[in-house]
Amino acid sequence: MPPSPPPMPAGPPPAPPDARRALAIALLNLSGLGLGYALLRRWVPTAACWAATAVLLLVALPADADGIPKAALAGYAVFLLAAAVHGGFAGLRTRPAQPHRAPLALLLGVLLLAVPAGGTLWYQDARDEAVERALLGRLERADDLVAASGRRSFGSAARDYRTALEVYRDIAVHHAGSRAAGKVPDSLRTYYTTVGAAYGHREYCAAVEPLKYLRTVPDTIPKEHLGSLAGWPDDRLATALYECGAGQLATGGVDWVTRFGDLLDTFPRSGAAARVVPAVDAAVRKAEKAVDGDEPCAAVERLRDLDTRIGDLAGSAGDADGRLAKAAGRAGRSGDTGRYACGVDQYEDGDFDAAQKTMEQFAADHKNHRNRARAEKIAIAAEVAQTLPAAGKKLPTTASGGSISVTVKNDSPDDITVLYTGPVTGSFTLKGCGGCKAYTLADTVIPGFKPCNDSSKHYPQRTISLPVGTTYFVHKPQGGSTATPASDTARLRSGYLYTECAYSTQRLGSGY
Repeated sequence: MPPSPPPMPAGPPPAPPDARRALAIALLNLSGLGLGYALLRRWVPTAACWAATAVLLLVALPADADGIPKAALAGYAVFLLAAAVHGGFAGLRTRPAQPHRAPLALLLGVLLLAVPAGGTLWYQDARDEAVERALLGRLERADDLVAASGRRSFGSAARDYRTALEVYRDIAVHHAGSRAAGKVPDSLRTYYTTVGAAYGHREYCAAVEPLKYLRTVPDTIPKEHLGSLAGWPDDRLATALYECGAGQLATGGVDWVTRFGDLLDTFPRSGAAARVVPAVDAAVRKAEKAVDGDEPCAAVERLRDLDTRIGDLAGSAGDADGRLAKAAGRAGRSGDTGRYACGVDQYEDGDFDAAQKTMEQFAADHKNHRNRARAEKIAIAAEVAQTLPAAGKKLPTTASGGSISVTVKNDSPDDITVLYTGPVTGSFTLKGCGGCKAYTLADTVIPGFKPCNDSSKHYPQRTISLPVGTTYFVHKPQGGSTATPASDTARLRSGYLYTECAYSTQRLGSGY
């Protein structure tokens, strides 16, 4: 029996190892299209390569400023590397569909590497454009925020101004070569004019804080990005501080010292600072002139206030040449001497209590002033008029003496001061009567009651000479007496001798 033939092999024998073929398959897989697997007719891993590339494209496109997520990019790179290694090992012993074209496959693999490289470059360009658009969008939103903030007060908009400034800084510093960075200088110019708009509207007090803020912008934006804007607020702030302070000084405001102080401290050599002392001098002269006007007391208070505040300004801002101190001194002196005119005005307005205090203080502070004597007279008349208002109808003069003798006696145990005013004004003091006592109310209603009429008593007395006319008397107890001042209105005529008698009565409250 003839021998049987050997069995047929199950498939073609494995191809001998071919490194060039393996490299070609690996390079084709690196293209991301799975062409190496397709050449080996391994369709499942070929489809897996297509799917991975499709997922990457879905994640990456359209290109935006954030780019491809790093995790997705790293995962895709690992997948391509694994496909290349796996494809290389598979192609090492597996014949491709057309083995005679393996050199061509190697060349094609090398050429196809340009696909991911070119895609990367294209994507980077697209991403750069997306970044540009994103930066331009940020810049536009910051510009819109500034424009909207300009329609509000600086206090309420300050936070939004700072937010916009941070955007400008980030674009200018961290994206210096971008198209948006090229637009930042224009945005900053608009920013400055918007923040400082109150100055352009001549709202100087409202402009001070925004301009102070703008001087801090170089702390955020480097000066090389600001250019001339770095010094833009300086002259404007100096002018605003002066105009705001001058306006408040002229209208009696209280914040002008702060404004002028800031000006002299911050811009001591500016033209605005040179105007401070003349403005203060003018305010003092205006108040001095007002002492002779309709409201002398208000002018006096103004001068006294100027004295204090100018002194504060000189102390806080420095006064090397002493001009502020001189202005303060003049205001103080004018305020002191102006109190005489104030007292006269108070008297004529019927405010006798205030007039008395003003004139007494004036007389005490100005021993040698030409109006001191009359001030003392007005103080006496004002005190009399507080008890007898009719006594204050006329302003007293410095006249003295007269043709009629009036004797004033004290039938009271208390020392008394006798005040009188009329054609002449004056006062004197009488000692208490040693043997006298206060009368009871019953004594005063007895018919024929006559105080100062006991010949056995020695009544302290004084005789004065007064002219014809009406004289108003007030008898005021001294010391700790609680007696109420008594009064009398005497109409004096020629040919008579007059006597005034002061006495006290016993009651819940005693008086004259």
